Amino acid sequence: MLKSLVLTLGLPPICFLYLAVLGVAIVRRHRRGGQVLVCLGLAGLVVLSLPVIAGSLIIALEQNLPVEPPANAMPEAIVVLGGDVARDTGAPFVIPGYLTLDRLRTGAALHRRTGLPILVTGGLVLPDRPAIARVMADSLREDFQVPVKWIEDASVDTWENAALSAVILKQQGIRSVYVVTQGWHMRRAILAFRHAGLIVTAVPTSINPPITLEPSDFMPRASAWALSYYGLHEWIGCAWYSIR
Repeated sequence: MLKSLVLTLGLPPICFLYLAVLGVAIVRRHRRGGQVLVCLGLAGLVVLSLPVIAGSLIIALEQNLPVEPPANAMPEAIVVLGGDVARDTGAPFVIPGYLTLDRLRTGAALHRRTGLPILVTGGLVLPDRPAIARVMADSLREDFQVPVKWIEDASVDTWENAALSAVILKQQGIRSVYVVTQGWHMRRAILAFRHAGLIVTAVPTSINPPITLEPSDFMPRASAWALSYYGLHEWIGCAWYSIR
């Protein structure tokens, strides 16, 4: 819970909003300091709302991924990482969210192409609801008519996705896998899976096209804040995983 709160409130761009609000709150007593905080907060919000900035953060994460399987260690399984969920009106009251559904679609297509078994990984996202891996397994079977071989439903983050999945796979003698997730999330996933002792071939759900530097790329957009959040979250996560 604390980790989730820190990620929600402490990462850009939302932290810049709180910085600006703090500046407004103290400006009467500390005029110069309050003004500085307001300016920094607003500047941060504006910069991260620019598509050229948000796109650059995302595209840099997607460069030089190991998308070609090593000739001497061909993948023997497919690992699909859990993502978000959406609430539903019927039992089990949650369904795969857009990010997760994108991963399932890619994983199902890869299974049909290779015939390799699938492992889905992801623990609880919402209290009193099934683990995301269980929701994913149901969706693969019912929506994509694709079987699921293994379910890892105890992990709470990407690091544990890798560590707990590796335990299951190594028990089957598997050490080389395809990993399916968004392109911008793949770099951090690779760090985690390699640390867990697995050879990774990346299968990103999509890769963003290069920035064309159109005039509109320099105009603020609300959607750019989400991309900036994902990008900065991943870069910070990669730095942490590198020294973990």
